[in-house]
Amino acid sequence: MDDLKQTKTKMRKDVMTTLESLPSDELAAKIRKIEDRLFDFANFIEANIAMLYIDSPGEVPSGDIIRRCCDVKKIIVLPAFDTQKFRIRLFKISNFEKDLKLGSRGILEPDPDRCKPVPIECLDIVIIPGIVFDEKGGRIGSGEGYYDRFIPKLPLTTRKVAITLENQIVPQAPMESHDRHVDIIITNERTIFKI
Repeated sequence: MDDLKQTKTKMRKDVMTTLESLPSDELAAKIRKIEDRLFDFANFIEANIAMLYIDSPGEVPSGDIIRRCCDVKKIIVLPAFDTQKFRIRLFKISNFEKDLKLGSRGILEPDPDRCKPVPIECLDIVIIPGIVFDEKGGRIGSGEGYYDRFIPKLPLTTRKVAITLENQIVPQAPMESHDRHVDIIITNERTIFKI
């Protein structure tokens, strides 16, 4: 078990080092390709309610995606993290600049005083963050386990999609029994369907 955790930690560090070595203009172009591929993806286009995320280090930046969704009036839900109960609460946002505040994990979250809660059953598609992925939908996140606890609660019909750089795809992500897979991965080069 400790070996697996060490392997995951090393893979996270290796990917972060790779991303940090990319020239900023090259990285920006790759991220823009991911955004464009997401906005051309039929499941995302057809989704009435989409859950996104606010990125942490090593994850594809999501700010421009969220702003773009707000501009086209797509219903966007973001997670707020309950660090006491280790769970995710869902809130609808309308304005990226006004509806967010700094959360307990040090990243922006929806402000519950400004945003309405959304039941998990309403989600059509969930964009799941991660640092390392494999082609079978294996995922290594930040290591806190919030999404591994959240994914099993999603309705079976909700698409679980990851967005990531091709540089973050590995031959095999080590998975523990509690780790959860995604259905689809969109990179700057391709779309990988696990289902």
